[in-house]
Amino acid sequence: MKYTSIDQLDQALNRTLRIDGATVKIVDRLEFLHDLLDDLVYAAVFNPDPRIKGRARWVIKTAAPEMGVVPASIQTLYEAMGRGEAGGFTVPAINIRGMSYDVARAAIRAAKTTKTSAFIFEIAKSEIGYTQQRPGEYAVVMIAAAIREGHTGPLFIQGDHFQVNAKHYLKDPAKEIDGLRALIREAIAAGFYNIDIDSSTTVDLSKPTTGEQQRTNYEIAADLTAFIRTLQPPGVSISVGGEIGEVGGKNSTEEELRAYMDGYRRALDTFGAGLIGISKISIQTGTSHGGVPLPDGSVAQVALDFDTLERLSKVSRDAYGLAGAVQHGASTLPAEVFDRFPAVATAEIHLATEFQNMIFEHRSFPKPLKDEIYTHLAAAHADERKANETDQQFLYKTRKKAFGPFKERFWTLNGIAREAIGLAVQQKFEFLFRKLSAANTEDAVKRFVPPIPVAVTVDDEIAACG
Repeated sequence: MKYTSIDQLDQALNRTLRIDGATVKIVDRLEFLHDLLDDLVYAAVFNPDPRIKGRARWVIKTAAPEMGVVPASIQTLYEAMGRGEAGGFTVPAINIRGMSYDVARAAIRAAKTTKTSAFIFEIAKSEIGYTQQRPGEYAVVMIAAAIREGHTGPLFIQGDHFQVNAKHYLKDPAKEIDGLRALIREAIAAGFYNIDIDSSTTVDLSKPTTGEQQRTNYEIAADLTAFIRTLQPPGVSISVGGEIGEVGGKNSTEEELRAYMDGYRRALDTFGAGLIGISKISIQTGTSHGGVPLPDGSVAQVALDFDTLERLSKVSRDAYGLAGAVQHGASTLPAEVFDRFPAVATAEIHLATEFQNMIFEHRSFPKPLKDEIYTHLAAAHADERKANETDQQFLYKTRKKAFGPFKERFWTLNGIAREAIGLAVQQKFEFLFRKLSAANTEDAVKRFVPPIPVAVTVDDEIAACG
């Protein structure tokens, strides 16, 4: 471990930074970027002392605005898309499950190469658990990666699928919602200024009308939206997303969209007239998270319903002023379909599993470590294995759960492997940014998203690490 005491950390900081109360001044930018920052982000994730971990996080976050990196809400850009003043691109939202610093750095390099500013780093509620990345950790790693690779301007960090567990909700609604409130509070304090509420799990298709089917969904979404509005930092309007169809379920319809949006607006108004509502709507069009693995470990092709995506995007914009529809579970789709998303005016697309696959399947990933991981999964998750599954299917579905227990091993792969994997992932990001027409969005983000730095305190960062 690099730092074993606060004094040791402060000695390292004093060589590069000048800390005066709540401010951080970078004295030697070159040394900060190429020596100190890597050590700080490692300490911010792995140091066992919450005082050292929290202080490292505070330094990174406080130095970020001076380096041009400002965590931000994408709300005002999405409002412009809803008005027709911006568009022609689909915003990629990237879930990073493992090797997080290296993968985020690869994404930033790709963004700089393609002049992409409209992109999002995100992590889902479920991923927070099995990857062992709480919001405070995830946010500071994304911020550090952006600083390290020279990103300037807004940096969008998002809570993805902050989801209601339907079984838990039926058993104890208040407890389940309180748990989501606690997660939202934690995420916003960490710098997540974009939150996707997924209460679509409560949709009850047994009810006689579409409005009744969607009622619990939109009432929960309105309640949590109003809660989010009470936690916003000064000057920041957090972007909130809603969802009408659980990914992997039946395809969404215009009737469902209208029932949800009309009911949501009525419900939100009960918390205060004129409260800003959601900026986008997630729908189901035929995909599933991670894809469907076949017996040989390959992924089944899906028939994605682009007509539904285009129609519901248009309705959401024209009738409700949203940026458009959101596509989940898309990273394993065939390469040739990605340019169709901006063509049908998809607002946002969520990408996750393919980057995970690229790590595990890269020729530079150490075979002994992969064998150790697969042995661990076979023992630790044996109860998740279905009777008719092949080894390839089982491992494809469960290997994402190795990112938590083996987190430090992924972070500390040898330099050659990390560089090779990082380059491959960067090339994939560049391809996706271009296909989604997100390249050359620097001007749109600069025009519509004002950077608003939010101060953090060292005491709060240390408390979050406790």
